[in-house]
This record gives sequence, C-alpha cells and structure tokens, in this order.
Amino acid sequence: MKLILKIIPALFLCFSLCVSGQKTSFDSLMKKARLEIYDHPDHAIKIGKDLLGKEDDIHRKISIYQLLSTANIAKRDFDQSLQYLLKAKETAEKTNDLKIRTSVLISAAIQYQQMELFSKSLETLNEADQYLTKLPDHLPEKHIETARSFAIRGMIYKSQSNPEIALEKFLISIQNFEKIQHKQTTYSNMSVVYYNIGYCYLNLNQLEKAHHAFMQSAEYARRNKAKSLEAFALKGLAEMYKQKKQNEAALQLLIKAGDLSKNTGDLILNEGLYKEMSDNYLALGKPDLYQNYSKKHFEMRFQREQNELSSINHSINNHNRETLKKSSEMKTRYLYITGLIAGVSTLVISVLLSLIFRIRKQNLKYRKGIQELIKL
Repeated sequence: MKLILKIIPALFLCFSLCVSGQKTSFDSLMKKARLEIYDHPDHAIKIGKDLLGKEDDIHRKISIYQLLSTANIAKRDFDQSLQYLLKAKETAEKTNDLKIRTSVLISAAIQYQQMELFSKSLETLNEADQYLTKLPDHLPEKHIETARSFAIRGMIYKSQSNPEIALEKFLISIQNFEKIQHKQTTYSNMSVVYYNIGYCYLNLNQLEKAHHAFMQSAEYARRNKAKSLEAFALKGLAEMYKQKKQNEAALQLLIKAGDLSKNTGDLILNEGLYKEMSDNYLALGKPDLYQNYSKKHFEMRFQREQNELSSINHSINNHNRETLKKSSEMKTRYLYITGLIAGVSTLVISVLLSLIFRIRKQNLKYRKGIQELIKL
C-alpha cells in the first residue's frame, strides 16, 4: 500500500502567482502547461523550460520551477523534480512574500513525503506552519495551503497504518478546499484527497464508503479533465471489487484505467495497474496473463526504485549542505556572541579599573590632607 501514498502530484498545482493587469502570454502559457501536466508532462516541461530561459522576475521563476517540479513528479522522475524544487526553495528565500514561502515549503514537504522521508516532510510542514499562521484568514492561499498541509499529514499517518487519524486530516483538507471560491482550481487536488480517503475506508473494510470516495475522486478528476487521476480512482474501485471477489468487474475498470493513462508514463500508476491485473488474472485461473502482468509490475517497480534512490541521494546531499550551512551560521553566531561578550567584559573591566584608580587617587589625596591636618 506504500505506493498508493505517493499519488499526489496534483497537490503541487495549488500554488499560483497572481499578476495584476491584463493577461499576458506568460499567464496563458503557464495555464496551458498546467493543463498538460497529467496527460502530457513532457509538453508541460518543454513550455516551462522555454519560459524559464526568458524570465527574470523572481516570482515568476519560482512559479516555473514549481511547474517543472510537478511535471517531473507526474513522470515519477523524482530526481529532476527535487532539483527544480530545491531551486524554487532557494529562490523563495530571496523574497519576503509569506504566501510564496509557505507554498514552496509545503511543496517540498510533498516531495519528501513521496520519497518516504516522513520525518523530513513533517519538519518542513512545521516550518511552513510558522508562515501559514501569519497569513490573514480571508486569503484563499491560506485555505489552499492549509488543505495541502493536512492532506500530506493524512498521507503520512496513512502510511503508518493509522487510517482513522489519516481520515481526520483528509476531511479537514477537504473542508479547506471547499472554502475556496473558485473551486475549479481545486478539483484535481480534491480528486487526490478523495482517492486517499477511499483507501482509508478500504483498509477499515468500509466498502460502501470507499466506493463513494473513489467515485468522488473520479468525478473531480473528470471535471478537470485529469485522465491520470481518473485512472487512479478507477484503480481504487477495482481494488474494492477485487476484495468482493468480483474479479471480472475489477479487470474491466483496470483496462479502462490503462487506456486513460497510456500517455502519462506514470511509473507508480502503471506499477499499481499491473499488480492489480496480475492479482485478478491469478484469481481467475489465467496463469499466462498473470505471469505477463506480474513481470511488467516488477519492471515498473525496479524502474521506480532506481528513480527514487537517485532522488534520495540528492536529498541527502542537500540535507548535508543545509546542515553545514546551519553549522556555519551557528559558528559565526557563536564567534559574534563570544566577541561581544569579550568586548563588553573588557569595557566593564576598564570602567571598574578606572573607578578603582580614581577612588584610590582620591583616598591618597584625603590621607595626605588628614596627615597635614594632624601635623598642624
């Protein structure tokens, strides 16, 4: 079930930068790229790279980096996705815009969650919460980022076999998405969250509720024409039918899901589809088809694990750089504080010595005066 937890590239798409004035070609191209992410991620990447080469505005560059990161997530190329996300995070540190910094941090937390670096994901979410609490309640970005944050927390609890707690987080996520006025921007995200809600109910053996959640997931995916997300929802429904021993019905859904997602190249989706198909063919007593799809399943799994391993290596290197940077900052701060203490101490000692010498000089003067009075 660990693979299921990673079906969240849609959550990257909540971040958007509002530019006042008339709509520019930049906005049009970004909108087109976002629509291409799920079914034609390579097209989205090409648009993003073209825009990046022409753009100097820091806010737009962050938006492009996040687009490229999301598109590579859709391809399950975690290595490239992480590289663009780190560039977005580095660029975001140059701005004081709390909305941007919050969004980039939560996107980073999503990336870490997908790589199963759960402690790093939670650490990043906690860092984002510090900015999130400072955003005014009337801002739609606050609801969007709160929804994304709770969705990721839910997925982490779900991965740790706590479906009840995960459901609480997912339902809070849905409530925040529903507060957004222009709900069309959240359809893909709600599809993802309902998909995970479906699996929570499936794990709790509440099949009717699972069926409803998967249907909701498929409906929201269709509203946004996100075929790969619809395919995930159908895969969830197929797994529910498999549990009911309705293997033929499950296979029909899996075949439809495969047709919907044939252009995405999503390794995790294909891995899940092949596994479910092999299981159902085995249950129907079709060993040749079982072996065929079982082989495809393991091929997809190997390819995914290689991609993730490369990403984890880059993540470790980045973590080491961050640790070294923090260590350097602490060392500089320590030297500064030590120097300050030494300076203050020197000043205090100098003042005390000056007072001592002055008092001593006065005492000698008084003593001399007393001696002269005594002689008289």
